[in-house]
Amino acid sequence: MQPQLMMSSSFNALRVGISFVMMCIFYMSAVDSLPELSPQKFFSTLQPGKATLAYFCQADSPSTSIFLEELNEADKPLQDYGISVAKVNCVTEETSRYCGSEKDLMKAYLFRGHILLREFPTDTLFDVDAIVAHVLFALLFNEVKYITTLEDLQNTENALKGKANIAFSYVRAIGTPEHRAVMEAAFVYGTTYQFVLTTEIALLESIGTEDIEYAHLYFFHCKPVLDLTQQCRRTLMEQSLTTLNIHRFIKTMEAPLLTEVAEDPQQVSTVHLQLGLPLVFIVSQQATYEADRTTAEWVAWRLLGKAGVLLLLRDSLEVEIPQNANVVFKRAEEGVPVEFLVLNNIDLIVSHVESNMHIEETHEDEDNDIEGPDMDIQDDEVAETVYRDRKRQLPLELTVELTEETFNETVTASDSIVLFYAGWQAVSMAFLQSYIDVAIKLKGTSTMLLTRVNCADWSHVCAKQNVTEFPLVKMYKEGENPVSYAGMLGTEDLLKFIQLNRISCPVNIMSVQEAEEYLSGKLHKDLISYSSVSVLGLFSPTMTTAKEEFMEAGNYLKGYVITGIYSEEDVLTLSNKYAVTLPALLLARHKEGKIESISLANVHAQEIVQIITNASLETFPEITVENLPTYLRLQKPLLILFSDGSINPQHKKAILTLVKEKHLDSLTPCWLNLKNTPVGRAILQAYFDTLPPLPLLAVVNLHSGGQVFAFPSDQAITEQNLLLWLKKLEAGLESHIKILPAQEWKPPLPAYDFLSMMDAATSQHPARKVPECIKETDVQENDKEQPEDKLAIRNEPTGTLRTKHWNRSNWFEEAKKQFRHDNKEL
Repeated sequence: MQPQLMMSSSFNALRVGISFVMMCIFYMSAVDSLPELSPQKFFSTLQPGKATLAYFCQADSPSTSIFLEELNEADKPLQDYGISVAKVNCVTEETSRYCGSEKDLMKAYLFRGHILLREFPTDTLFDVDAIVAHVLFALLFNEVKYITTLEDLQNTENALKGKANIAFSYVRAIGTPEHRAVMEAAFVYGTTYQFVLTTEIALLESIGTEDIEYAHLYFFHCKPVLDLTQQCRRTLMEQSLTTLNIHRFIKTMEAPLLTEVAEDPQQVSTVHLQLGLPLVFIVSQQATYEADRTTAEWVAWRLLGKAGVLLLLRDSLEVEIPQNANVVFKRAEEGVPVEFLVLNNIDLIVSHVESNMHIEETHEDEDNDIEGPDMDIQDDEVAETVYRDRKRQLPLELTVELTEETFNETVTASDSIVLFYAGWQAVSMAFLQSYIDVAIKLKGTSTMLLTRVNCADWSHVCAKQNVTEFPLVKMYKEGENPVSYAGMLGTEDLLKFIQLNRISCPVNIMSVQEAEEYLSGKLHKDLISYSSVSVLGLFSPTMTTAKEEFMEAGNYLKGYVITGIYSEEDVLTLSNKYAVTLPALLLARHKEGKIESISLANVHAQEIVQIITNASLETFPEITVENLPTYLRLQKPLLILFSDGSINPQHKKAILTLVKEKHLDSLTPCWLNLKNTPVGRAILQAYFDTLPPLPLLAVVNLHSGGQVFAFPSDQAITEQNLLLWLKKLEAGLESHIKILPAQEWKPPLPAYDFLSMMDAATSQHPARKVPECIKETDVQENDKEQPEDKLAIRNEPTGTLRTKHWNRSNWFEEAKKQFRHDNKEL
């Protein structure tokens, strides 16, 4: 089969929507979260061009329980590829040739539409890696060519010379984790490079590989080769075959082989640093330029995939370097000074890089005194998501791309949201998808212009706007300082921020009637869904200082909570009605339909922010990955009700009653839906070793000791039983079922140290009063100067561009410390 460089049109149709339906023996077990279909229903759902893998089974046989457990675990990664997973039960009322003999029931069948493409024995789908690898391998028939002989490899290489490069992989067997990693890489890069796969050791030996017992990947540089008699240059990936490592390796293959620079090496940044690789500068001068460039190219080829190589033009430098230095070495860690070296040949340069990389790895292991963090799996979910969605066509036309020429004109002409991102960075590209989703939701309904700036192309624009980390979103409004978005990097949170910024911060309420409409939710009813509470500050006209503190707090919370202020002569009407002494807060909880009052006597802005933030928390929340840090910052033990689906109303009523009676003030009551948050299963298994019956109530003391206590499974969850159990806990009469181990987490590379970035960000709170916000209808005239964000509401650090990790306030700092100290699922 001749290699094909472009994906076939049929597979393009496939990839738009692939459903992966495993039709299994009806077996009630831990995998009951998979949807179930009858044969008739299954075949009625098949659509032309869509792929389906079906496993037909009969009821009352537990023999496939292990397979179903693996299939359940594979559900999430398959969903990331647009592949759905379901069970279909063979029933006596319906006939199907796939529900026939026992032999038929030990196979999985791959369809496209109603056409059978492939059969898989179920014993080949032995775990999650095997399931994902086999399915992708079958579907990526054009992107991945399987070969068995050296002649096949040579024919493929010759066919691609001058046309495309090759990613050649050897794996020990089909269905292994390495095979899956190669398939996932091929899913992303398969239309750019020809992937070639083999499991033949003899073929690997023939190209000179020494450690043939391990999986390998070579990059064949065939595109530059025009002479068919010339062999393609080959670069070996020396790291283990994982999705993240392959991505890093290919990114270094895509980067320029050699770059010329004429600036301070300490300030130079390339994609290599972001990937955790060092930089090597070959120092050159005009008199020896040609020879130096030749040397630099040889070094670049020797260090390809290990370091970035640059030619440093000494004659154009504004900074001085030692006269005798001919090499500058820059490590990947931030803040480490560069080294000026005298190395007289290429071997010494390569040796210095490789030996220093080894020393760094050894030093990190010694510091940890335990097995270091697994580089193969750390912090790769974002990157993998970007890989998988790389071919998704985003409607970028819904946002305006800004350049150095158009930026100032655009943001001064209209209210604008600007996304500052880097096209080479995984987090940026993942957030770009969320940003476009926001644009889709706001299409035709918003007066706010959504724009974007690629900092990789327009670094001067980003520097001018004091963008020191990305992705970063800023809101530009006429007459106001730019406001930086500091919430979660997701569609709903950003949408909330934009919608709530339509109103002032806080809203000026002009009458008692308007105040009542505000508290009831009628005044801004279209925004109530974005804010669980509406906050109204009550002040007499003479309370200037208290009003300023409240205005500062409201301004800080702009885009996150609806705040209003009432300070008219008849303010006592409201204070008397709600039995509160001025100055005061009224908190309207719209879901519960009640209004609470809080005194603000001698309370400063930071305390007001904390009061409002606490008031925004739910009384009995469903815990998710996104909101867990918010509740951890309360520094209380968690009272968690684990449920496999919706919560039992009686259980909810019992807990809420105890909350109302103040019996749970020392705890954070919450519940976790395992169907919405599947990681809950792993958490329970960590607590109990095996998955216990649900629902289950537990107290988890993360902040001191790590003890886990379980409510007796033989007792009903009632107010009386729960209260009695909690009193025994308090008296020390209950034994814990588990003590969670304390273990510090460290990032494998500086670029992954998101927690330190949170440290830096949370230290940048405003140290001065925030300017009073004004209504959109009363915005003052702009001075027409470029909005250089020098007076931004939140002080922002200056320095090198770096990856942003989202945070909101001090509670993330506290949650971060807890996550760093305790190596626990919750």
